[in-house]
Amino acid sequence: MQHLWLNKKENNKKLIVFFNGWAMNETSVKHLKSDDFDVLILFDYRNFEFDFSQFDFKKYKKKYLICWSMGVYIVNLFKKYFNDFNKKIAINGTTKMIDDNFGIPKRIYQLTIRLFSEDSCDKFIENMFSEGLINPNIKITRTLNELKEELVAIQNIEPKEELNFDLAIISNDDKIMPTKNQIAFWENKTQIKKIDKTHYPFDNFEKWSDLLC
Repeated sequence: MQHLWLNKKENNKKLIVFFNGWAMNETSVKHLKSDDFDVLILFDYRNFEFDFSQFDFKKYKKKYLICWSMGVYIVNLFKKYFNDFNKKIAINGTTKMIDDNFGIPKRIYQLTIRLFSEDSCDKFIENMFSEGLINPNIKITRTLNELKEELVAIQNIEPKEELNFDLAIISNDDKIMPTKNQIAFWENKTQIKKIDKTHYPFDNFEKWSDLLC
């Protein structure tokens, strides 16, 4: 797993930790203005040997966790570091990522791995957006083999604990993580906010603070 500080200044007292989606890097959210937030992003889920104790989270007065897509699942491996965050937000994902009723159906996930290719990767990117509105600024920098390794690694983990999220943001036209499965998972668990977007929702936001609702 890799990390990157999108913004880090000595006097900032507010923190956002962002768990990115599969295949993504900082380009997925680099356009978002940080203002007076330090912003730490996590991505590249080929391995999960990561020590969050290297970061001094205690120095911040306000701490927010935002997870998108696969990140909603992965963060549960590190639950103990985020229990005391002021607000925890899940976007277009669930803590049961590979699941016929509450996530990506198992058959579709397996077929994605088995038939993985440049064409299928391109199709995934297309499906993240509305037709004809692909964000040209998003750059996939890892090789196809590395991206497949990430899919396999995610398939082979099973978090023993689930983080309690305070808000689930769900896009009405999600072609990656079925909208109905997200609703089925989150209803009666937490507050739900539906938005008229696709799997990639960030084009309509200008600042990180806009996501905190």
